[in-house]
Amino acid sequence: MRFSMALVMILGLSGCTALMVGGGAAGGGYQTSKDERSESLIAADAALSTSIMRQYAAQTSLSTFNIGVRTTMRLVTLSGTVDSYAARELAEKLAIDTNGVKAVDNQIRVRATE
Repeated sequence: MRFSMALVMILGLSGCTALMVGGGAAGGGYQTSKDERSESLIAADAALSTSIMRQYAAQTSLSTFNIGVRTTMRLVTLSGTVDSYAARELAEKLAIDTNGVKAVDNQIRVRATE
């Protein structure tokens, strides 16, 4: 009796595990298949974004702003809002000067001063 209950529990749990793992893998596979980049390029793009964000954090004139950095195939897109054109230009220069960046699309907006 105990053996049959244990067997039922093991089979039941193993089925749930396979279902949970399969469900998670299918979701992850869907995202990966939508991205045409190789895993190494995805990692390199993430490293570039992180490097740029660290540079922004080290700059007192940029660290207070919430500047978005998105990198795809070594092309960087900057977004967000800053208080001056000088801050916008500095953000772009730091991104362009980052080793590995091919180009920068600077979409950062400057807040209107009243």
